[in-house]
Amino acid sequence: MTLQQIAIHPVANQEDLEACFAIRLRVFVEEQQVPADEEMDEFDASWTACRHFLALVDGQPAATGRYRAYRESPPTVKLQRIAVLPEHRGTGIGRKLVLAMEEDAASRGAASSLLDAQCHAEPFYRKLGYDTVSPESFLDAGIPHVRMEKKL
Repeated sequence: MTLQQIAIHPVANQEDLEACFAIRLRVFVEEQQVPADEEMDEFDASWTACRHFLALVDGQPAATGRYRAYRESPPTVKLQRIAVLPEHRGTGIGRKLVLAMEEDAASRGAASSLLDAQCHAEPFYRKLGYDTVSPESFLDAGIPHVRMEKKL
């Protein structure tokens, strides 16, 4: 078994942003059948519209996520659009990506993080320290979700 090189970084150019979009298109639009017009929003206008992240495995795009300011008091960010390509699931890249995003947010003053997790991913986020805060699940793009929060 060869050791894989993993690199996770904030997006700072159009090429990396397009790589993030390609991952999201494959995971959300093709695999999960989310309408493309619901997948993209104003926070995708540029790499500065919010804080996008790209995870590379051996130099190839493998996962992506983004966060944006959500509330001022306490300073909270919302993690969104976290997607891992099927061939990289179960490798730990998703966990590393979320932790890198949280560390970055905390270094910029965030005290907590929240996200809307697909219900099947709730146990994954619980292992990362998130607590479910929504009283019941809700639909987002036709997929059941729960709101989860974590102090950073």
